[in-house]
Amino acid sequence: MSAELISILALVAMFVVATVLPVNLGALAFVGAFLVGTLAAGMSTDDILGAFPGNLFVILVGITYLFAIATRNGTVDWLVRAAVRAVRGRLGAIPLVMFVISALLTAIGAPAPAVAAILAPIAFGFAAEYRMHALMIGLMVAHGTQAGAFSPISVLGGIVNQVVLDAGLPKNDIVLFLAGFFFNTAAAVIVFLIFGGLRLLRRGSVAPPAAAPAPAGAPAGPAGTAPGTATATATATEARTGADLTTSLRPTPHQALTLAGLVALCVAVLVFQLDVGLTAITVAVLLSLTARGSQKGIVEKIAWSTVLLVGGVVTYVGVLQEIGTIDYVGGAVAGIGAPLVAALLICYVGGVVSAFASSVGILGALIPLAVPFLLQGELGAVGLIAALSVSSTIVDVSPFSTTGALLVANARGMETAVFYRGLLVYGAVVVAVGPALTWLVLVAPGWLG
Repeated sequence: MSAELISILALVAMFVVATVLPVNLGALAFVGAFLVGTLAAGMSTDDILGAFPGNLFVILVGITYLFAIATRNGTVDWLVRAAVRAVRGRLGAIPLVMFVISALLTAIGAPAPAVAAILAPIAFGFAAEYRMHALMIGLMVAHGTQAGAFSPISVLGGIVNQVVLDAGLPKNDIVLFLAGFFFNTAAAVIVFLIFGGLRLLRRGSVAPPAAAPAPAGAPAGPAGTAPGTATATATATEARTGADLTTSLRPTPHQALTLAGLVALCVAVLVFQLDVGLTAITVAVLLSLTARGSQKGIVEKIAWSTVLLVGGVVTYVGVLQEIGTIDYVGGAVAGIGAPLVAALLICYVGGVVSAFASSVGILGALIPLAVPFLLQGELGAVGLIAALSVSSTIVDVSPFSTTGALLVANARGMETAVFYRGLLVYGAVVVAVGPALTWLVLVAPGWLG
């Protein structure tokens, strides 16, 4: 049996074991990378460890460290109150605001993981404070980052256009951008409707209720709970929220310093293109030095289980790429005689692999693989490139992608394990449906040459 087939079977086995037994999938993936890389592919230890996502590790540690401090000193709650006041208490507008801000930032050139790293903790603050479904608010950020990801001045847009030019294929910046925007906006609307958006709209603007507050001892009710939460709980939350709209928003000195640190993080990453993880750790350490008495236990708040999960899975995928499994699968798909079928399968390859690996790397590898049957003239190059690009990025809601991992690491308003399972199911649905829909709309009709 070839090393490529062994590596695929091992991946399937790891998912089965992690589903049946209480074992962290990341730990299994490290074992798989070691055994498959060493025994099946003859890789050295340095080569295996070289696949470890050091940059992603630093991002996850840095962001969760920084926002653990911001949560401890009340800055995240302050941001939630300020944002609710900014939209005049219209809770239904908050998910839309998070989506639009995410899309705008990526459209003007900010990397999607950096935007998710900055906005996700704030978005989850809303979920925890105002009983929004945590999956809804997190996915609005995730799909927002992808809605603007293929603008002509964005990171991914520029990369895809350059790969297309290098391959000698026709390009269309506007079609590429609109394709990503359309599919992610549609996904965001569906998410909004499924996870309680209409209920938020019916709640309207938050104002002090006429009814008396809930009696003492009423259950608090975690954010993101399904309809049916006790009426008394809702009344108590509405009363507190109404008060938030009238009380002063003056931050404490350390909250003001934390806000300044968050602004500095945004400027450093979005304007000066500094590494988001290293910058976040720098800001977190500086804040720790200014409030040493309240920092006990903060390091334990870093999402270490998520770091292990994502680090192990991405390392294993790196081993797959080193072995040649990705090229093996992509080449087999591209060699199929029927161009339409090959186009659908290559979109699925992009979606499935990108759910666990770098979208940029996958696009750079798969677009050239599609060149042979694109040059035959039987398929529209612009349509297939747009479909492949969207298929390979809309799946970044997977908990194993950078954006998805940041959602899991920062989730509030829902138990982390429950949130992870929900995001895993949603990601699986997107992987199963997304490539087929992009193929059906952009490739099969043949209207994009």
